[in-house]
Formats: sequence, structure tokens, C-alpha cells
Amino acid sequence: MANFFKYKSVADLEAENARLGTDLRFSDDLAPLFQPLTIAGRTLGNRWCIHPMEGCDGELDGRPGELTHRRYVRFGAGGAKMIWGEACAVVEEGRANPRQIVLNEATKADFARMVADCRAAHRGANGDDSDLLFGLQLTHSGRYSYRRPIIATHDPLLVGRYKVTADTPLITDDELKRLVDAYVATAKLAVEVGFDFLDVKQCHRYLLNEFLGARNRPGPYGGSYENRTRLAREVFQAVRAAVPANVILATRMNAFDSIPFNPPGEPVPHTLPLLNGWGMSDTDPFTPDLTEPLRWVADMQKLGVTLVNLTMGNPYAQPHFGRPFEYPPPDGYESPEHPLIGVDRHFRAAEAVQRANPGLAVVGTGYSYLQEFLPQAAAANVRDGRVAIAGVGRATLSQPDWVRQLLDHGKLDRKRVCRTFSYCTAIMRAKDHPMGQFPTGCPPFDKEAYGEIWKDVQKLALKK
Repeated sequence: MANFFKYKSVADLEAENARLGTDLRFSDDLAPLFQPLTIAGRTLGNRWCIHPMEGCDGELDGRPGELTHRRYVRFGAGGAKMIWGEACAVVEEGRANPRQIVLNEATKADFARMVADCRAAHRGANGDDSDLLFGLQLTHSGRYSYRRPIIATHDPLLVGRYKVTADTPLITDDELKRLVDAYVATAKLAVEVGFDFLDVKQCHRYLLNEFLGARNRPGPYGGSYENRTRLAREVFQAVRAAVPANVILATRMNAFDSIPFNPPGEPVPHTLPLLNGWGMSDTDPFTPDLTEPLRWVADMQKLGVTLVNLTMGNPYAQPHFGRPFEYPPPDGYESPEHPLIGVDRHFRAAEAVQRANPGLAVVGTGYSYLQEFLPQAAAANVRDGRVAIAGVGRATLSQPDWVRQLLDHGKLDRKRVCRTFSYCTAIMRAKDHPMGQFPTGCPPFDKEAYGEIWKDVQKLALKK
């Protein structure tokens, strides 16, 4: 098994950066990360964002569970001024697992308590929550819906994955029109319970992301750029019209899809030109082509979107693009590239979007792999205008108080730094649980909540 991360200092990383020919930058001056930022008239107190990290720990009826609530209280106390709430299904059939959260009339009181307690924890630890922005990600899981796959287009490269066959029917145009109403209903409730921004999720090959690349879908929602962006455009327009003007409209969007990989880390057999895909050339699926993503970001701003969080890849088909890792999840493969190349790909894509849209609040991704050196990379990227906000995902599970650590001590606690060993993903992929899904977190550094859960998952793996 490869061991890539051997760096003891920023100097070590800078030397590797020179060797790889990447454009990773580092700064010991963390001050840029603690400057405020104005987004659509709202003040964000610092440049740190907690990415939408699903715990798969809701109740079967969609309510946030005890571990869900605990996670957001910990995030609130942690010091980051942007908390990007996790994926919340807008319809029951669009849930990715039986424990994905769902906001509706029956569950809204539980969501309201979670938001209020998160904010109270933030005030208790940080003194003020007027500059805290807490959002919710509105999603439909599409082909990864757990009850049955719901697909936007036929992609031969994904047939056989997650119960999708060559005969799986496409979601109809009439169903899509009704789906817009579901986004609006959830958006209204999200505002009612206290969320500050709404993310219309367009990433990781879930439904709206799949439409962006649905070049071979017939009808008004596929083929041309205008058609492929139609559904998201209709959702943005409807949500913007339905919620107050002070609510920020946001999206987490793939900048680059690429194609699936199989163990031991090889791309699936494919023919060119590709039938589907977003952010990539149909004749080169391994290199980002940001022509359409840049066009769509510009168009989304006209629709009222002022906050864009960039990511890439498909966590079920090529996780090394989305989250460069040291050790693969159990259903994954060894990284086919040096993970720092993946980090660099993230940073370059975010920079391209930020440079093209200097007034837009762009959140970057790819920092967790840098471990204890992620603050220095984030500081350099914000300093240089490559990105407005640094987003941290997996690393928040091992130490949700990382921003407070930087404020109080100027550095991270090395003993609790995420080492990207994929424990959290391994638990997430374990389904043999009475509720159909194990809750996920960080067993090595949060043993109180996940130590016994990890033991149960290991026992299952041994049985298999």
C-alpha cells in the first residue's frame, strides 16, 4: 500500500511541489483567514467553511438524530464562520440512504432545535454568531437513491453500479417539473427553521449534476448547454422567488466529472467521444475543461447565486478526484496518482472560477489531504486571491474545533489531525445495520461516539 504523506514541514511540501510541478502555495501568516467577507450583504466572520459532511445518522423519518445534533453543536463551537449543512433530500425517493435527513412539516421542529443549538454553541465558544452563516444542502440523490435508482441519462460507463441497468428508465420531464416544487417547499421550511443560505446541490453525480452532463438525453432537459442547465435554472428561479431576499442562494457544484475507475485504480474501458460528462472534454476525460462550468457560474450569478462551493468527481466511482486520500475506502482502489496532484487540481479549478468572477464568494476544496499544513495552504490561497473561502471536510470530523485551535494556539493539534485513512467512508459504506445504514464519523479521534460502531463494522467485514 502506498505511503505518500511523509512531510514533516512546509519546506518538505514545497520541495515535493517543485518535484511534481504543481502550484501549491503556503504561508505562515494566517491573518487572511480571519478577515471578514461580505456575501450578498451578509457578513461572514472568517474565511473558514465546514463542508457538507453527511453523518448518515438521521432517523428513519428524516429527523436529525442524536449524533446529527451532536455534530452540529460541535461544529458550531468550533469557530468556523460558515457551516455548510449536509445533504437534505427534498423528496423521500431521493434519499441516498435510509438515514439521510429530510426537512418537512413533521421534522421541522427538530431542525429548528439543531440550528438554535448550533448557534448557541457558537456564541458560547466564540462570543458572537451574527457573522455565522449556516446553510442547508438541498439534494436529490438520483442514480444513488437507495430505494431505486433515478437517472437523468443513460451512461454506459455506469451501468451495473448501484442497481442501474441498461433498462433503468429515465426520470420523465413531467416528474422534473414536480421536483421543482419539492425544492421550493424544502427551501421555505429551511428559511423558517433558521438557515442563512440554501445550496442547490449540483455535484458528485447526484441528479442535478448528472443533468449538467446529460448530452445524450433527449428532450428539453438534455443535449445542448441550455437544455442541460434547464432544471437547475428552474429550481434557482423558483427558490429565489419564494424565499426572502436576505437568504443567500448557493450551490456546491462539480467543476469536473471525469469517468469511473475500477480497482486497482484503472479507468473503465471507454470509447471516445464520451456520451456524457461535465467540465471535461468529450475526447479527454482526465483533464478538466472549465468552459461550460465557467459559463454556468456566470449564468447562475444572474439567477441570484452569490456563493459557489467547487468540488469534483464521483465518490462512488472515482473518489481520488473528489477527496485525495492516503488509504482507500474498502470499496475503492489505490490512488492512481500522487494525491498532491489531486489537491492541485482542486486548487486550480477554484482559482479559475474565482479569477473569472472576482465578486463571487468561491469556496475551495481539497485541503484535508494536507493534514496539519492545511492552514498554511488555505492562507496562501486566500492571500493570493485564488479563492475567497477555504472549505474543510473530513478533517472537521477528527477535530471540529480546528479554527478555535488556530485562534488560541496558532497551530493544529497534531495528535487529532485527519490522516485521510478513509475510516469515515468505510463506515458509510457499511449497510448491514438495523436501520439500513451505520452512522459515520471518525473512529480514531472520536472514540466516544464511533469507537464501538467501528468495532461492529470490523466484525461485519470479518464475517464477509
